[in-house]
Amino acid sequence: MSQNKSNILFIINPISGGKKKSDLPALIDQFLDKEKYAPIYAFTEYVGHASELAEEAEKKNYDMIVAVGGDGTINEVASKLVHSDKTLAIIPFGSGNGLARFLNIPLSAKKAIALINTGKPQLIDTAELNGRKFFNMAGMGFDAHLSSVFAGNKKRGLKSYVELGFKEITTYKAQPYHIEIDGKEYDNAAFAISIANSSQYGNNVYISPKSSLTDGYLDVCIIHPISLVKLPILAFQMIAGKTHQSSLVKIIRGKHIKIKRSAADAVHLDGEPLKLGEELEIKIIPASLKILSN
Repeated sequence: MSQNKSNILFIINPISGGKKKSDLPALIDQFLDKEKYAPIYAFTEYVGHASELAEEAEKKNYDMIVAVGGDGTINEVASKLVHSDKTLAIIPFGSGNGLARFLNIPLSAKKAIALINTGKPQLIDTAELNGRKFFNMAGMGFDAHLSSVFAGNKKRGLKSYVELGFKEITTYKAQPYHIEIDGKEYDNAAFAISIANSSQYGNNVYISPKSSLTDGYLDVCIIHPISLVKLPILAFQMIAGKTHQSSLVKIIRGKHIKIKRSAADAVHLDGEPLKLGEELEIKIIPASLKILSN
């Protein structure tokens, strides 16, 4: 690795977002400032591989590590760089790209590469659910259920996700939750609960428009039990960025959150589903990840 240039590792998920990335090294070669950076490439081969590559890279002489993929790939890489002196950069290739959108990172690969040349690193908050890190959004209820079902779906992309959502929403029932936020307790039936570090799920669909990655707080977004008739209203409010004014959603800000539900069930962390138990504990780790933004 070069002694005169900043060493930069690109961790590339070749299948994220259903888009091929075999030509990406050539694109990086064209748009990356070679006076400043010496690029190295690593392609992931299985789920969890990005995490392994990032953990190994964190111990080596890289100044910057670039996650190339969707929110799941970004989560794997970022989780290994918390409290590190390495800078994380993103080239978004997911179906939602919630974190990249919040940080104003271009969705065009060429422009995202060019941003590496000029972008400024900033410290953002990390969130943790039962010891597992997330950076954009975690959730339970319908969105976690849908993520879990979608993970087993052969078709990928936003269109397939929306079609599956319409199918699943007709039979999904709201669940009871006992929620404690910074010591204050709430009992709610909820269609879904999202724990927002940033403002949106992805695709400019906003659940918590006032959320910030740098304020040291999380926003607990409780979507009340909702009839099918009112779903278009909620969808419009999310797209318009008005959910903080909605009677269909309650948003409570906090730093330490405990949630108890009636049974083990799906949750998602940055869109990636997994099954966890009845009791969930969520914490914020302020100013803990160095990330390049626009």
